[in-house]
Amino acid sequence: MTHFIDQIKETLKSKQQTIVLPEGTDSRIQEAAIRLHEEGIIKPVVIGNVPELSERGIEVINPETYAYIEELVEAFVLRRKGKTTPEQARELLKQVNYFGTLLVYTGKANGLVSGAAHTTADTVRPALQIIKTKPGIQKTSGAFIMAKGDMRYVFADCAITIAPTSEDLAEIAVESAKTASAFGIDPKVALLSFSTKGSAVSEETEKVSRALELTKEKDPALSIDGELQFDASLVPSIAAKKAPGSEVAGQANVFVFPTLEAGNIGYKIAERLGGFEAIGPILQGLNQPVNDLSRGCSADDVYKLSYLTAAQSLQ
Repeated sequence: MTHFIDQIKETLKSKQQTIVLPEGTDSRIQEAAIRLHEEGIIKPVVIGNVPELSERGIEVINPETYAYIEELVEAFVLRRKGKTTPEQARELLKQVNYFGTLLVYTGKANGLVSGAAHTTADTVRPALQIIKTKPGIQKTSGAFIMAKGDMRYVFADCAITIAPTSEDLAEIAVESAKTASAFGIDPKVALLSFSTKGSAVSEETEKVSRALELTKEKDPALSIDGELQFDASLVPSIAAKKAPGSEVAGQANVFVFPTLEAGNIGYKIAERLGGFEAIGPILQGLNQPVNDLSRGCSADDVYKLSYLTAAQSLQ
């Protein structure tokens, strides 16, 4: 993984991307911010009352004393188009994730990393209300970069959409391919199932087959196949038997799981038993990058996801 992060650093040198870390009172966030600041490749902006970081030269913003709070309030109200009053906006901006998200939305920062001390919902809700999804994207989804040595894969959706429809899976596939490309992975997308190319027929397998059709309509040039069992998607000898002639089977590097349940279990098995490092979840489909940490994260996780978020902001 060190090699992977080093490559990302090279792309970010001289770019001066700014990443907001809203949970400034958390010791893991503080440790990561110090490390990022000392490296000087990306600029951390920490939210909270943490003078010890200010003393080190790190930019720290206290929402209670922020001089431009009314500018954020106005931007919030305009973005919500009457759904939020100025009074409600001021109250919500006392929450660090709303405050940090407004900094990204108003161009004062390039991306945000949160979730060390907040739930996924607490991180995602402000992003959906303020930054919103890109035109044509119905839902955000969560992908992990899985890395071990020189091996790199994308797993999705492992964080957001509990029971994706065929339409959802198609959207996840296209966005996951973009995520792969952003991090130097030439995407070959497998739509996963317990069946390979009709070896079983059920409502679940037909959902995945339909997703393949929809994905090809969205992006005809995308290298994608399904439905594929995981072994057929990854192992060339098994692919030759189960899916002969497939341009993806046996060499997939982007894996779209049929349910959140499968994706979440799958990435944790790869991480805990397979020795892969999981970075993410990377929230896909947003207009600007906002990414979510696990509450069990380490300072190193914060550090690495900050780099991935900065790289996303260049796309």
